[in-house]
Amino acid sequence: MHTSSRRITFRYLRVLVFFGALASNVLFWDVFLRKIGLRALAMRSAGRRYRRSAGKFRRLATRLGGIWIKVGQFLSARADVLPRSITDELAGLQDEVKPEKFDTLRAVLDQEFAGHMQDLFSWVDPDPLASASLGQVHRARLADGKHVVVKIQRPGIRELIAIDLRALKVVIGWMKHVRAITRRADLDALFEEFSRTVWQEVDYLAEAENAKRFRSIFADDPGVRIPRVFADQTTERVITLEDVYFIKITDYAAIEAAGIDRGEVASRLFNTYLHQIFEIGFFHADPHPGNLFVEPKQDGKWNLVFVDFGMVGHLRPKAKEGMRELAIAIARKDAQKLVAAYQTLDMLLPNADLERIRQAEAMFLDRVWGLSMQELSSVRFSEMREFAEQYRELLYELPFQLPADMIFLGRCIGILSGMCTGLNPKFNFFSNLMPFARHLIGSEEDIFEEVLEWLMKQAQMLAGIPGRLDNVLQQIEHGKLVVVAQPSASLQRQLSSLTRAVNQLAGTVIFLGLLLTGTFLYSNDDEIFGGALLIASLIVALLTLRRK
Repeated sequence: MHTSSRRITFRYLRVLVFFGALASNVLFWDVFLRKIGLRALAMRSAGRRYRRSAGKFRRLATRLGGIWIKVGQFLSARADVLPRSITDELAGLQDEVKPEKFDTLRAVLDQEFAGHMQDLFSWVDPDPLASASLGQVHRARLADGKHVVVKIQRPGIRELIAIDLRALKVVIGWMKHVRAITRRADLDALFEEFSRTVWQEVDYLAEAENAKRFRSIFADDPGVRIPRVFADQTTERVITLEDVYFIKITDYAAIEAAGIDRGEVASRLFNTYLHQIFEIGFFHADPHPGNLFVEPKQDGKWNLVFVDFGMVGHLRPKAKEGMRELAIAIARKDAQKLVAAYQTLDMLLPNADLERIRQAEAMFLDRVWGLSMQELSSVRFSEMREFAEQYRELLYELPFQLPADMIFLGRCIGILSGMCTGLNPKFNFFSNLMPFARHLIGSEEDIFEEVLEWLMKQAQMLAGIPGRLDNVLQQIEHGKLVVVAQPSASLQRQLSSLTRAVNQLAGTVIFLGLLLTGTFLYSNDDEIFGGALLIASLIVALLTLRRK
């Protein structure tokens, strides 16, 4: 077998072995032990286990590169959701990618420009400015003296992406057997969306077009800077832009030393993304710290600078409308409108209890609305436990799903949330959203049209009442009216939950009986019968875990 083929095969198997071991670990500690009543044991060891697993993934992603770096970068930015034991372990992935040797990248430049690299660039710095998972950035100077940066694609990266996606598809195939995941997300659609985006990222001509579009969008915004693309020095594997690498957005000390308020940076970053998502429907989908900079200006002002336009998101009209409803609902503390926004975004499962969700959202908004991230972190555990008790059946069902075309928006918002909180621990999502929501609501004319639309719907409903009432009266007169009584959705859930609990209890009792008896017999030299009982106990355990 050729050396390259062996390396690819080894990479493929290495990924599958890692995720297979991780899945087995999660199945045993976080599913099986909890099912048989050993939840406390699983919880005591959770922090240590999560940190160890995150460390293993960080080392694997660093060695392999490719798409696994992007997964790690996303997880490392979710300080607002994931335990610190995980995010701390993955944080190094932001800058830890091993640089490619410049001689190898020079060969790519020579190949892309047909041996005329020297005619286009008078100098290219052999030391990388940034080393990413798919490409590497170097400072350079054009033949006319302009200072630029050149992003060069890593050699062989397309072959690695292909094998990584094959491995990822196998892992997703395993995930399809977990009903809690498949009932909330179309995994095949998510995989196709992810694959499409990754392949777009290694097409630098497409990235150049994205950069031009963003430059046009923010052409009239004096506080946002998008670098210019140099088309003559850009190909499918090389992209050349003006040098805008200033202060990294997570270099808080340098931002403060430049006399720039970190809170203002967080607000401008947040508002810029609100504009992209809610008004344009086209957004920069990879806002990790290596792609955002702060440019100080001589007059005391500053620019928010974006680089790397390979990963972008597009919102279909319906999704854009749903996001608009979502922003207005949160700003108004309107739980009913919030549920309607979920429906518009196709985020609710077909049989979701809308009224129960509305009640939960109303209670949650009443408690957290207006709080900063710092204040949210200090909410008493007893309050959260009370909320969980009151809505335990809703939390058990988790009637939400993730549409394929929303995955990168969710990723983007998650990273953005962590960055704004890092810049300003007192960052208040609600106060920053309010002005934009008022802008979305629009003028009095827009409000009038909204009210008129509501009145028309009510008029249509009222107009149909006499006909429906006449139909009911006729059925009563002829003795044909049939009344069917059904248990409420809440009662159905409680009965279903009780049935599951009884089944799991019976399965657990049988499992423990077989396990203890089999262990006793096996340890007393009755290996045949004892072994048979141990195998039977494993079968019962698997059946109990699979029972819905």
